[in-house]
Amino acid sequence: SATEPIPSASAASASSSATRSPRAYRDEAVEPEMVEADTERAGDFLEGLLDAIDVDGDITTWVDESGGHIDLEGSDLDVLVGSNGETLDALQELTRIAVLRQSKRRVRLLLDINGYRARHRDQLIAAVKATAERVIASREDHEFEPMTPAERKIVHDAVAAIDGVQTESLGEEPYRRVIIRPA
Repeated sequence: SATEPIPSASAASASSSATRSPRAYRDEAVEPEMVEADTERAGDFLEGLLDAIDVDGDITTWVDESGGHIDLEGSDLDVLVGSNGETLDALQELTRIAVLRQSKRRVRLLLDINGYRARHRDQLIAAVKATAERVIASREDHEFEPMTPAERKIVHDAVAAIDGVQTESLGEEPYRRVIIRPA
């Protein structure tokens, strides 16, 4: 594979604290070619991981205005989604870190396995629309259970497209939640 090896932990600890600082990897405008290269790195990383755990799956990578996407599909991949997508979230974060260590820049990567995230997003949007209708009719707030930052963004975006309601996030991680209020 064309990917570079990931430096070991001892090599990382030998580097200066400035390179380990979150500020060393600022979110910045990145050329589409860089996003594509980093998405390919992510795909290569995941291919190596699947080989290491002896699991078969098809990997598709693609890029759009929101960043890089990696779709894994296969019959034995449900274990990589886990309960409520927790294993999928961890695998996505591990993949991001692997790409970050190689490219030295942050790139938005979204990993989906067998369409789990797409289905979850559609279900969440449907629930938000129904809840927004109830809030408009009752003129009473609705508070959701705590959500991940990605889920909260889906809620905020869905509500922003609906007249008569607005959202607010309250609380501290990991208990941060969204409230839909009448506008």
